[in-house]
Amino acid sequence: MTLPRFFLLSIVTILTFFLLSGRGNPGSDASAFSTEKKSAPPTAKSKIEKLQQKGALAKKFVLQKKYNDQYCFLIDMSLASGQHRFFIYDLRNDSIIHSAPVAHGNCFEYWLEGRRYSNVVGSGCTSLGKYKIGIPYTGKWGYSYKLHGLDSSNNNAFERTVVLHGHSCVPDNAVNDEICQSNGCPTVAPGFLLTLKKMINGSAKPMLLWIFD
Repeated sequence: MTLPRFFLLSIVTILTFFLLSGRGNPGSDASAFSTEKKSAPPTAKSKIEKLQQKGALAKKFVLQKKYNDQYCFLIDMSLASGQHRFFIYDLRNDSIIHSAPVAHGNCFEYWLEGRRYSNVVGSGCTSLGKYKIGIPYTGKWGYSYKLHGLDSSNNNAFERTVVLHGHSCVPDNAVNDEICQSNGCPTVAPGFLLTLKKMINGSAKPMLLWIFD
């Protein structure tokens, strides 16, 4: 008996579907056919572990350079700008005592997608590395702090006028969306700048600001 051609084609189609979906083989992995794999977002535990690792390195640095050995400021640019990613870190107790959002540089684009870093004068980008927080002054952006880049990746910061300052476009608390972008300055909310001001101006030794990714 000869089966109709359309019936044979239907059987072939069904068998092919079962084989590719893994249903024809209980031990197969259906995810093997996926063309895209998404990495899991960092967990709260991994974020803290990363900060503790940076904190341990910062502790060695401040002791060697005779900086303030009680507190330092850590900025994790790998986090979304709407999240708390500016951390006041307690070096003696290896803990976070305060955190807030902070803007990153837009590299003089209307809106920078993702992250791009540069130490070039006129780039408008964030520069990664360690900074010594310098003297305060009142300028274009109000009360601000000069920043001195201590690494080859940010040693043009002073010439670029990359400073720590506040701006009303930066929220006090975390938000779901990305926040405003700067021209390379680590920019925080005015209220948070007041918190930093008390610590910086009250320190007899220079304070360390470290921006990393």
